[in-house]
Amino acid sequence: MANTQDIRRRIKSIRNTSQITKAMQMVAASKMRKAQQHALAGRPYATLMNKVLVSLQKRTDPRLHPLLNVRPLKKELVLIISTDKGLAGALNTNLFREAANFDSVKTLYVVTGKKARQFIARTKRELLADFELKDAPAFVETKPIAKFCTEKFLSREVDKVTVLYTQFINTINQRPVARTLLPISSFDLPKKHEESDANQTVDPMVGYVFEPNAETVLDVMLPYYLQYQVFQMILDARASEHSARMVAMKNATDNAKEFIKDLTLEYNKMRQASITTELLEIATAQMALGS
Repeated sequence: MANTQDIRRRIKSIRNTSQITKAMQMVAASKMRKAQQHALAGRPYATLMNKVLVSLQKRTDPRLHPLLNVRPLKKELVLIISTDKGLAGALNTNLFREAANFDSVKTLYVVTGKKARQFIARTKRELLADFELKDAPAFVETKPIAKFCTEKFLSREVDKVTVLYTQFINTINQRPVARTLLPISSFDLPKKHEESDANQTVDPMVGYVFEPNAETVLDVMLPYYLQYQVFQMILDARASEHSARMVAMKNATDNAKEFIKDLTLEYNKMRQASITTELLEIATAQMALGS
């Protein structure tokens, strides 16, 4: 059974740990706000780009473009966007649970993040490339990832490219998502409740003229669209990482405080019992001397 000295030592150790988790929580909260702003700021631009691609799709035959060519699936390339550090709750665990569902024989992997690289090495899967990114990467830093995946698809080394990342919903909720990057599926505008299906078939860029022609613009837009999609997924993954880490560190700090409270109560009980025992011994000794 632990004595009062052991309990004091445990309280001190847990208090030091709670100070560390509190500091990590504050750092993660600061990074989380910036990452969330970056992830949300790019969504209106992505919506506008989608409108342009919907309009181009209606003015051309998209089946003629190689990036839209659907082939029988023999080999698949999976891009995993993970974190470099841990202490983010179940974020990476949920992501790798989805990654384990892919057939390792027919799947090649490209990763960004140390945790994904460790997962590939641990499960003995085939890794083609590993891209290192900063905590807040710029668009130009993520372009090589999209270019590498596109080259593998165009060279017919793989027939499909899937991106596995953590989608940012809000500070509390993040979910792993597997999205097909290549071949590019047909573009659709998000439907609103007040809009009918008939309105959805209308060209969203009526009145605009594409120069020199819609086919040329589509050739330029599709690679850029892929690069921006990868960039936006990385921003989502970063926002999810910092949000999950902030929540995990807050929970750790709260648990440490509760643990300290319980240990302090136990320490006070033991101390009170020791004092009571000493008083009884003194009283017993006095009674023995008096008799």
